[in-house]
Amino acid sequence: MNRWIKFGLGLAVSAASMTWALWDVKLSEVWTAVLSARWAWTLFIYFWVLVAIHIFRTLRWGNLLSGIEKVPFSKLNEASAIGFMMLVVLPFRLGEFARPFLIAQRSSVRRSAAMATVVLERITDILVIALLLQALMFFLPQSAPNFGIIKKAAIGMFLVSVGGFAFLLLTRWKHDLVVGLIRKVFGILGPARAEKVVGIVDGFVGALKQLPDRKNFALFLLWTALYWAINGAGMMLFANGFDCSGAAGRACLPLHLDLYQAYFLLCVVIIGMLIPAGPAGAGTTQAALIVGMQVFFADDVVNSSGVAFSIALWVVQVVQQILFGLFFMLRAHASFSDIAGKLSAEQAAQRDGSTS
Repeated sequence: MNRWIKFGLGLAVSAASMTWALWDVKLSEVWTAVLSARWAWTLFIYFWVLVAIHIFRTLRWGNLLSGIEKVPFSKLNEASAIGFMMLVVLPFRLGEFARPFLIAQRSSVRRSAAMATVVLERITDILVIALLLQALMFFLPQSAPNFGIIKKAAIGMFLVSVGGFAFLLLTRWKHDLVVGLIRKVFGILGPARAEKVVGIVDGFVGALKQLPDRKNFALFLLWTALYWAINGAGMMLFANGFDCSGAAGRACLPLHLDLYQAYFLLCVVIIGMLIPAGPAGAGTTQAALIVGMQVFFADDVVNSSGVAFSIALWVVQVVQQILFGLFFMLRAHASFSDIAGKLSAEQAAQRDGSTS
């Protein structure tokens, strides 16, 4: 499928999701909730939460890469900050390849090996969130709004993550068997495309054979646990800033999350962000948060302070990642257009090679 068609479909998904999220919502009530929030306190606390999230993500990536090369934190931090900014702003999912590209420029780590660690991160995160959501739903009555759809999504997420891990393990254990199957399946689309997929798999296998030692893998799991723990706690703190304390006589319905509700919403929003959409999960993020909030809150709360929270949370996270990326990009004297151009050119070359 043409990448511009994919991009257009992603924007359409974002637009449809945002339209659904704002359906029957009175924007005047959302604006009142925005005006009535405790912005100074909320933004100050949440900024440091986002700093901690960034550090934990960077440290755990370094632990995964340690089996290949122990990359200094300064280089990891630079590649992470710029890479996550690229992930937010670039279309066509080009941002997925930014971190491997950037760390390969700053170390001797091959891009295929770095990409394997990024995929392993993603699969681990999906499994953690799927297991957490299953545990949280155990305490939720089946009569709760949206219980069925969230339960199905949680099961699907779990199966995807387990399937991903199983494929990686099988590829490492039975490499020749998997490569043979890939050649047969993708050979229908042409030898060039089959060999391209085989090359990707071989790169993954090479990286899997260089997994970190027990200490670094334990640290990877620790940073992952802290990363998700502070994500949920930060979501609770941010949401509770919409307590209408600055209403000054305006009609405002406060939003209040406890930790259970915050971690539940975190799990649901991650599912929403897995849906292919426009840059930074615009629309799907807000729709997922609203689906999650409907489990606990009345519609009038969700459609006012809840919608304001869902939009503000997304905006603050996107702005933070862009600012962090720009700061480290300027410090490294790097060019956004140069990095984006190289990523786009390489993707185009790979497509041309697979269809030749």
